[in-house]
Amino acid sequence: MSSNGIFDLTGKVAAIIGGASGIGEAVTLGAVAQGATVVCLDLAADKAAAVAANAGGTTESGVIDITDAASVDRALEGIAAKHGRLDIVICTPSINVRKKILDYTNEELSRVLNVNISGNFNVLRTAGRIMVAQKRGSIVLFSSIRSLVVEPGQAVYSATKAGILQLARGAACEFGPFGVRVNCVGPGVIETPLTAPIKANTGWFNAYAAKTTFNRWGKPEEMVGPTLFLASDAASYVNGTIIYADGGWLAQDGRFTPPGM
Repeated sequence: MSSNGIFDLTGKVAAIIGGASGIGEAVTLGAVAQGATVVCLDLAADKAAAVAANAGGTTESGVIDITDAASVDRALEGIAAKHGRLDIVICTPSINVRKKILDYTNEELSRVLNVNISGNFNVLRTAGRIMVAQKRGSIVLFSSIRSLVVEPGQAVYSATKAGILQLARGAACEFGPFGVRVNCVGPGVIETPLTAPIKANTGWFNAYAAKTTFNRWGKPEEMVGPTLFLASDAASYVNGTIIYADGGWLAQDGRFTPPGM
């Protein structure tokens, strides 16, 4: 074991999808710091290249569209062919259209399902195919606290986040006999481009902060530890589960503290 300790990724080849910003960027930098050969993949090629350049180490970049199965195949199979292996695949992207069910259009529904469900399925299928054949690997998908709790305007997004978790669990059952692990990270409220509209509304932002036990939002960097734990050999017996990194959101039932407590 190297000086990086139990999170050591030296010798591992990792594809991080959505690596050009937010949690994906933070995880890219974290994986590089732990010694992995990292390929930062994103739909935004220029931004992915900039993150890879900033990360240093053995870092590359590439383009991927998770809603396009052929694009996912090209990207992940290309990495495996070039490096002779693909040890880790981490998929962070999702989208959200905040609308009540009665206001949702068919186009909006299709768009959210296409990215969050079909996109993650495409990644899971291609990564699984590669890793089952090589009989090793770790796949980490991003679910959410919304896989368990919901609020008005979040029904569709929440359904997809629950779906991602169930996809991961099903894949864990199918891939596990071949030495491949599949798990999820379930973030709470994290300051990313996806949540920028909430941050712009002070009342909304503060209400979400108060729902956590820390009375604050999380930062992308705080998702690196849970993600790399699941990706690394430190989690060698962890399969088909989710780590909620939510600042205590799910533990805290309401924000009112009774008198005398």
